[in-house]
Amino acid sequence: MSNPEQLFADFEAKLADAQRKANQMRTEIESVSVSERSKDGQISVRVNHAGNLVGLEIGPSVRDNPALAQEILRVVQSAQSKLAGAMQTGVPSIAGTETMNELVNQLHNEYPEPEPTGFVEGGHREADEDDRFVAEEELDATPPPAPKPPAPPAPPAPPRAARRQQTDHEDDYFTGGDFLR
Repeated sequence: MSNPEQLFADFEAKLADAQRKANQMRTEIESVSVSERSKDGQISVRVNHAGNLVGLEIGPSVRDNPALAQEILRVVQSAQSKLAGAMQTGVPSIAGTETMNELVNQLHNEYPEPEPTGFVEGGHREADEDDRFVAEEELDATPPPAPKPPAPPAPPAPPRAARRQQTDHEDDYFTGGDFLR
């Protein structure tokens, strides 16, 4: 049988080691930040380990730009999307563990890659016949027949039969409707 004091001392040593590792991991995580610049270099942002904006520098040539806010948000989103990689390199104490994998997956889900710049969303108009792709064989064919007129509306449903009255001796379990009748 083991000495109870030795078991207690071993337990305290393991607990102290776990506390030390947790403090080291917390310090490493809190030291992670990502900086990002806009393509023209006039906007610079820094986000902390939680993805919060902690630094913003705006060059004088873009301060009057009407799209300044959108560009700042795009640069912030770009910086946030790089947090997962920064965690992998900046927190070596949990590298390769399930904890690191879960942390990286959470960051990827929370901060996805930004939309590519220069992307222009399609117009919002109704499609017409000219927008349709047509094979060359179809171009030579005769035009399709005119669409048929809509069918007349269906006749109304016949009225439902009246419910039968419940008597006092019947079970009032299903008074809201005929469940098994």
